Amino acid sequence: MSTAATVRPPRVGLALGSGSARGWSHIGVIQALEDMGIRPDVVAGTSIGALVGAVYVSGQLAAFSDWVTRLTFRDVLGYLDIGFSGGVVKGEKLFNFFSEHHQNPDIESLEQRFATVATDMKLGREVWIQTGSVLDAARASCALPGLFAPFQHDGRWMLDGGLVNPVPVSVCRALGAELVIAVNLNGQLIGRHLTRHDISNQTLEEPAGDDVPEPAALAKESEAAAERSMWGKVMDYFSSPADGTAEPVPGFFDVIGASVNIMQDRITRSRMAGDPAELNLVPMLEDYAIMDFHRAAEAIEEGRRLVYASRERLEWLMGCL
Repeated sequence: MSTAATVRPPRVGLALGSGSARGWSHIGVIQALEDMGIRPDVVAGTSIGALVGAVYVSGQLAAFSDWVTRLTFRDVLGYLDIGFSGGVVKGEKLFNFFSEHHQNPDIESLEQRFATVATDMKLGREVWIQTGSVLDAARASCALPGLFAPFQHDGRWMLDGGLVNPVPVSVCRALGAELVIAVNLNGQLIGRHLTRHDISNQTLEEPAGDDVPEPAALAKESEAAAERSMWGKVMDYFSSPADGTAEPVPGFFDVIGASVNIMQDRITRSRMAGDPAELNLVPMLEDYAIMDFHRAAEAIEEGRRLVYASRERLEWLMGCL
């Protein structure tokens, strides 16, 4: 009597890429995968992907998702400790908050394999962090040049991992993944950036006909308008004066955002050409500015949409590899 061999499902790796505020879409991707019964065996993250990955593997994604969807722009400003020493934002205030309100287990104690990607500032080398606390590993990966200050890890100053490996497919492979799902946040952004002009010109829509908004809706729209105005003032502070041309002069965050997008897109194309993922997800969030961390709900929904749109391919991959 013959017994049919049990087919083992492939070891799934999830490569969470860099991309600043667009990284909240990683939350939606993970939620949708879990809804489908797909729990990655390996998680590797770069920059914002390292932060979301750290929260996920430590079992705190649901609470984290609730928190980020409640963030307002005022909240985001409150977490930014402006320093101008190595970067505009030191990052200590935000990560101290995470340490106080979230568990911070050691990577070695996790059920899933986990690693973050950072860049050794002195040597320019790619560093895979696979030991120590998950939040330290995430912080070392989140040091976007010019914006977030470098972080000292194991005696070395670390810069953002997106400088060397924006979508860490290679890390997932090295940690044993056979099927890699990659989330590339920078694939559709070349030539696009959200300027202070784009934000300051956003206006509230007038109600049509007899449609009179409820007081709560009016209050919410008023708050959103105030946040747009506040963000415009921040943009103006970091911008050059207009020169009279039709196109506004690029501001500080415009230059950083566009430069990082170009660099990471080129590096990602090169690396993934040699080691492509089995499934490549590219969230369509081209209107997100580099600091739009208060727009989490939209990004999370886009992450979920992408996974559900790829459901048929995912099921095929899970069954044939």
